[in-house]
Amino acid sequence: MTESVLDYMTRLGRAAREASRVLARASTAQKNRALQAAATALDAARSELAQANQLDLAAGRANGLDEAMLDRLALTPKVIDGMIEGLRQVAALPDPIGEIRDMRYMPSGIQVGKMRVPLGVIGIIYESRPNVTIDAASLCLKSGNATILRGGSEAIHSNQAIARCVALGLAEAGLPEAAVQVVQTTDRAAVGALISMPEFVDVIVPRGGKGLIERISREAKVPVIKHLDGVCHVYIDVAANLDKAIRVADNSKTQRFSPCNTMETLLVHAAVAAQVLPPLAAIYRAKQVELRGCERTRSLLGSDVLEATEDDWHAEYNDAILAIRIVDSLDAAIAHINHYGSQHTDAIITENFSDARRFLTEVDSSSVMVNASTRFADGFEYGLGAEIGISTDKLHARGPVGLDGLTSEKYVVFGDGHIRT
Repeated sequence: MTESVLDYMTRLGRAAREASRVLARASTAQKNRALQAAATALDAARSELAQANQLDLAAGRANGLDEAMLDRLALTPKVIDGMIEGLRQVAALPDPIGEIRDMRYMPSGIQVGKMRVPLGVIGIIYESRPNVTIDAASLCLKSGNATILRGGSEAIHSNQAIARCVALGLAEAGLPEAAVQVVQTTDRAAVGALISMPEFVDVIVPRGGKGLIERISREAKVPVIKHLDGVCHVYIDVAANLDKAIRVADNSKTQRFSPCNTMETLLVHAAVAAQVLPPLAAIYRAKQVELRGCERTRSLLGSDVLEATEDDWHAEYNDAILAIRIVDSLDAAIAHINHYGSQHTDAIITENFSDARRFLTEVDSSSVMVNASTRFADGFEYGLGAEIGISTDKLHARGPVGLDGLTSEKYVVFGDGHIRT
């Protein structure tokens, strides 16, 4: 009799829970040895990785995947180099597990502090990019968590080949193979099972399109670390240095169009709009960015700027499209961001300290910036080494989620026979 998807996922969950107990007590040296050995195994398996990836690419073409999806799916030599480097970078990061902080004596004589501990078992659901398998496995392993990885069906052969390399690394370090498990079935029922096993899985991290994340957020019986949208803003204040404003607003939109930290709406104070918007518009037009604007923007920049609708202020384009609104005050800019934004990343360009502080205090987003491009909202740029994703939730992790975001804390108490009276 063949095993059902539910039975298979239950078996993976049980094995992951058992492995998590071993990982929780693994030494930093042991975890780093596994990461370094996995990097060596990847380097040695380049031809096998390429062959597996060719199977996925051929199937993707046959199934009509577009060029952008095929590009994300491809395991090029450069991508493999990046995975190897990523493993080595995570191995070099400080280990957060076991760190004790804030120890203090209480009037009773006991000492109380907090110890950083793993979350336990992390389920990660993602699409297309097989290199995410390494990002997720390395961060979970270093933070002492077992992980169950459910990649997209379009990358099944690539993910399995990568998983074999990770398994070699775990074996080299004497860690259980179940510490990192890649789901072998492409049956969508596996996702439903994974997000419904709180007895085995402590948290779910979905990485992919809005539809996937909405479904998981709606159906999961396990806590979810996620962000739905990246509707990011840059506000050019009345007190902005206009050279900085042009440089930052250009980079925030055009450095790359598709990431979740790319600017989608530009807000400009009315007092500086006539000075800053025409040169910016020239840059955007030269880079084939379609502009959509409010009535004042269109009268300033010309009829080739399309009329922005209500939907445009809510839009995450992930494309060469930008919405522009002229506002009359900092209050209006903050109100717009808090109403239309997705609590991801928002920036102010200003030389006025008070305006900057107000923006930092009142804009309710996971990353808020002063005189810097929104494209910096990234785990690597924040010094986290790597990230599992970005969270716009307010409980537990917020912003780019690195090693610390995959841990929790527990209180630890030291006494010497103390009793409560």
